[in-house]
Amino acid sequence: MPYERTPADRPVLALSGDRLVIAPRTAPARRASTNPYRRLLATPGARAFTVGNLIARLPMGMFSVSAVIMIAGSRGSYALAGAVTATGLAATAVVAPWTARLVDRYGQARIAVPATAIAALGSLALLLCVHYDAPAWTLFASYAATATTPNTGGMSRARWAHLHRGDPAALHTANSFEQAADELCFMLGPALAALLCAALFPEAGTLVGAVLLMTGVLIFAAQRATGAVFGAMEVVTIAHAGGAILALQAAGSCVAGLLYGSLRPAADIRRRLLGCLAGMTALMSLPLLAAASTDSLLALAGALLLAGAATAPTMVTGMTLVQRLTPESQLNEGMTLAVTALLGGIAAGSATGGWMVEHTGQVVGYIAPVCAAALALAITAAGVRAPRVR
Repeated sequence: MPYERTPADRPVLALSGDRLVIAPRTAPARRASTNPYRRLLATPGARAFTVGNLIARLPMGMFSVSAVIMIAGSRGSYALAGAVTATGLAATAVVAPWTARLVDRYGQARIAVPATAIAALGSLALLLCVHYDAPAWTLFASYAATATTPNTGGMSRARWAHLHRGDPAALHTANSFEQAADELCFMLGPALAALLCAALFPEAGTLVGAVLLMTGVLIFAAQRATGAVFGAMEVVTIAHAGGAILALQAAGSCVAGLLYGSLRPAADIRRRLLGCLAGMTALMSLPLLAAASTDSLLALAGALLLAGAATAPTMVTGMTLVQRLTPESQLNEGMTLAVTALLGGIAAGSATGGWMVEHTGQVVGYIAPVCAAALALAITAAGVRAPRVR
């Protein structure tokens, strides 16, 4: 009986340069399919825009930590530092949706580059105001000017959504990859910011962050192809143990995000989000327990590592829900609105965390992120009875 090719063995058409060629569908295709992340990054143009986006996102983990260290060090007040960062985040929550709407209308490159330039100037203005001991109101005004920073993570997710529309599995992997990239930046960013501020001068973290942001957005633009939990945790942890230890929470989230992206998610996305938030609420209590029961930084480090484990799955699930509910022509705006809601929570958390550290003590400050996670869980539970999105 003659050999008959199975569908997996039949040749396929492939693009080589500007020519169509016949290529066998053999082992390489199977190897790529076994690793969803390798297959994801094999998408034409994906690696190039991912590199630029990672450079642009690294400062997102640097700016607030640098500002807190810089302001608290020069003015002696964590409450002021938390209030300034909260003001900048609140301004971003207002401005970012308009920036994203312009991105959807005119394209990422035409809007993101000038918007980033304005934000970088705002960061440099903050640096100068702190260095030359300008009045406190100038700190608020300068940091508010950074509100034009484009949502580079949202723009990257919008590109993936366009490239993999109609392929939920690939989009799930892409969203998990993007969340892991976010956590990687929030793992390295605080440590880098703390190192620069300590080793060089207090303004070094902000200065390097502004340069990286502008460079990364320029690279990205050239390629054409729950918030209160985190804000409160950030300020309280900086006051309690320094900025570098924040990297452990992001590390736990990064690993969890990569593992989550390799799994087949449950079909009911709303109940999936509810489960993720329940896990986050439970895990966010660990830093509080560690800080209250012992003075060991090792115990706090382990608690922060575990606390981050529920973050990435929660964010991935939330962004997937947003992508399903948002028309393709408004993806940048839709995802930015989700991020600005997150930023609003971070702003409230930063201000609350700074106030609690200064008036009630560092350990008690860890109550804020636990309460924020519990509130998010309660709100989500109340909405589970709404019509389901599959």
